[in-house]
Amino acid sequence: MIKYKIASVDSIIIYFAESISKENVAIVQHNYVLLKNLKHDGVIDIIPSYTSILIHYDLKYFTNDSIIEFLKQNLSFEINCEKEEGRLVEIPIYYDMEVGFDLERISKLSSLSIEEIIKLHSSTVYSVYTIGFLPGFAYLGEVDKKIATPRLQSPRKKIPKGSLGIADNQSAIYPVVSPGGWNIIGRTYLDMFDKNLDSFSYLSVGDRVKFKPISKSEFINNGGVI
Repeated sequence: MIKYKIASVDSIIIYFAESISKENVAIVQHNYVLLKNLKHDGVIDIIPSYTSILIHYDLKYFTNDSIIEFLKQNLSFEINCEKEEGRLVEIPIYYDMEVGFDLERISKLSSLSIEEIIKLHSSTVYSVYTIGFLPGFAYLGEVDKKIATPRLQSPRKKIPKGSLGIADNQSAIYPVVSPGGWNIIGRTYLDMFDKNLDSFSYLSVGDRVKFKPISKSEFINNGGVI
């Protein structure tokens, strides 16, 4: 059952569900796009998460009560998943222990070879569930259960830009150099954080992502840094 919670004098959170699932994320993404496409002058910002959406609104247009009424009139649960699939984005990844610091750890935990891990990870089509932690840090789901791996007990102080990681059943690319506790399995030469984009992110909520294994030479020739 949908719930509305006041977050501040000019913001409200819409809770669509209590648990994370592909179906619940799809409902959030569907309504995020729906509300965004309304382009209402009174809606300043729309921030989706796994099970909720935060709405920041202009007090010149809405009160707490009127924003709830506005939302009730415009939210929808009628979803055609096939019709509403987001764009498919292919991201080149150099999978190797040279940049994939935790490939060996995942191999031991999963009893799979590194080659099998790479094949499983790159053969999955992921959905961008939400973007957070850092600008351009897209949370992707879901990782194959065979290689889903818990976060590191002791996070690293410095993860290189472009590093691809796994944390439980999610995957993500670090858009900038950052501390982090995800299991690193590869690296891309693409910039996931772009100041020239409105959202500063190479990926958007609702996008579908496919990773393409590339060689070290292709990685370096395209600007990748070891």
